[in-house]
Amino acid sequence: MKKIIIRATLFLTCFTFAVVVKAQSISAEDTKAQMVKDWERAKAYTVDYLNKMPADKYSFKAVDSIRSFAQQMLHLAQGNLFLMSNASDMQPPSFMQADLEHSAAAQKKDSVMYYVTASYDYCTNAVKNADVNKWGEKKKLFGMEATRMALMMKTFEHQTHHRGQATIYIRLQGIKPPDERLF
Repeated sequence: MKKIIIRATLFLTCFTFAVVVKAQSISAEDTKAQMVKDWERAKAYTVDYLNKMPADKYSFKAVDSIRSFAQQMLHLAQGNLFLMSNASDMQPPSFMQADLEHSAAAQKKDSVMYYVTASYDYCTNAVKNADVNKWGEKKKLFGMEATRMALMMKTFEHQTHHRGQATIYIRLQGIKPPDERLF
């Protein structure tokens, strides 16, 4: 009798585990949909940063040896385009070829807003139009090999990093940065 109870308990445990694992599985399309949501959220969060910084402070540098706020955000935008174009093979906007960080015409708030939001729209569309069946393909970038999905995730990490750096620029102006947007 004891063996029957142990076997029945073991069977029920395995069956329950199998059901839970099946119920928690996630498809590539689910991952894609979440990635699109995250890019849309990141765009809104970055726009909050762009709006927090007064237009006359876009040239502000915390110290002379670093980028200005405008340059930081333009670097973020060009990183979005460069990294995601490598991940997706989707043609980026033509302004990716320009050196926006050092272009005097690109440093004003309206220009920065345009380039940054266009870069987020590009990334969102690249994910939406990506063939998830190719996300496991390996690509080389900077002498390193990574899957297309890993490159997409590194693109997201890069923009998060530079937006985070912009927090200091805003705080040094005596302004409270935007609240976190995890969801």
